[in-house]
Amino acid sequence: MNGPMKNRLLLLGVLRWSARVLSLLSLGVVLLFAFGEGLNFLHFSTRDLVLFAFFPLGVGLGMALAWRWEGLGGGITVVSLAGFYLAHYFMSSGFPRGFAFVLLSAPGILLLLCGLWTRSIKTEG
Repeated sequence: MNGPMKNRLLLLGVLRWSARVLSLLSLGVVLLFAFGEGLNFLHFSTRDLVLFAFFPLGVGLGMALAWRWEGLGGGITVVSLAGFYLAHYFMSSGFPRGFAFVLLSAPGILLLLCGLWTRSIKTEG
């Protein structure tokens, strides 16, 4: 294995494990909020349930799956985040404010990039 390829694999490994650790932290923060607020689905409106299905459920599922299948899990994370923003826009006539949802989803996006990068390395040779 030549030097540049070895360096890319090392960088990919660092990015992969950084994203995995960040995914655990992100999921931990979401769980703290959920249980700290006394998560009770009986008090959820239909709107709340739809949004919950995308974020945190879809995003969290995507990040969990990305530990095994980076491309699939990262893709689910991205699609779920986009679905959350679109559903919020159509149900509330506006996008959510702030950067928290994107920040908490970022590890899944990084894992998707790792999956794509791994695929490109495999096709190179």
